[in-house]
Amino acid sequence: MTSLNDTDNILALQKSALQLLKKLIATPSFSKEENLTGDIIVEYLTTNNVKTGRIKNNIWAANLHFDETKPSILLNSHHDTVKPNKGYTLDPFNPIEQDGKIFGLGSNDAGGCLVSLITCFLYYYDKKDMPYNIVLVASAEEEISGTEGIELALKSIPKIDFGIVGEPTLLEMAIAERGLMVLDVVATGKAGHAAREEGESALYKILPDLEWFKTYHFNKISALLGAVKMSVTVIETDNKQHNVVPSTCKMVVDVRVNELYTFEEILETIGQHIKSEVAPRSLRLRSTGISLEHVLVKAGLALGKGYYGSVTTSDKALMPFPTLKIGPGDSARSHTADEFIYLKEIEEGVSTYIQLLSTIFTL
Repeated sequence: MTSLNDTDNILALQKSALQLLKKLIATPSFSKEENLTGDIIVEYLTTNNVKTGRIKNNIWAANLHFDETKPSILLNSHHDTVKPNKGYTLDPFNPIEQDGKIFGLGSNDAGGCLVSLITCFLYYYDKKDMPYNIVLVASAEEEISGTEGIELALKSIPKIDFGIVGEPTLLEMAIAERGLMVLDVVATGKAGHAAREEGESALYKILPDLEWFKTYHFNKISALLGAVKMSVTVIETDNKQHNVVPSTCKMVVDVRVNELYTFEEILETIGQHIKSEVAPRSLRLRSTGISLEHVLVKAGLALGKGYYGSVTTSDKALMPFPTLKIGPGDSARSHTADEFIYLKEIEEGVSTYIQLLSTIFTL
């Protein structure tokens, strides 16, 4: 339960968080180009007497009374954005406050989450005798799942036991998240002249495999994430001439994996059923899940939060420890024209994060 002084402190921090969000919106921060927003976050934390560290464009800090003998909780969200789409009618870098909303690129994904987590961190920063350490990371390259984002930061910050990932979830708990695996599938034939009975068309050779990807169903259905979904999204041959039989044909397959399968199991099944060569581009973005018995989820349930499985992928996929994805804003607004977040959502985000940690400390 918060005291009157605590309430005044939270209100002051919320007001300051809104000003920080406006500065971040006004500063372009496309993935790999987040140096200026990184500077803003460092300046903001430093102004609040917080010692910061920086790994490339990842900014991090730990609570004042950090104790290596205690477990550590990560508070993480990202400060990079996608590029604005052509549907914008407003200036994406002008943080307009109107009708209880703040408009601007990155306001919803994930500026509102980031400033709310920073505010929560500041609230607990100098408190003594906490049962956990708190480590804050404002990460880069989330929108492109880059290798110099949270993955790089985790190599340099203190050991983390579990974490909160700030993404817009309407402040409900995303306890599972689909993994993403992109496959290059290649069939090999033999080139020849299309007018004669020459060659062996790689395009025809790949057709049975194309049909298999369309019709095959993995039998483990997740209550949270549904079935594994495989979609052929690109198909092309090695030549552009109408009179040449193609010697190679390539498909790109987008595979969304639920938490009941490993990538290795998916690849083994595919290899047993198709004749083309299969190569995954990456095995980094794995499906994740956190137990309903974990203290993070128990704390959320105690606050009346619901839970679900998220079909979108975040930095949660790159964390080798249990994480809960939760934050203000709505995922449906992410990457849309004239992006916005409600001011009330940020206020609720700050309160929810503070209450979540407070409940964890008592469980």
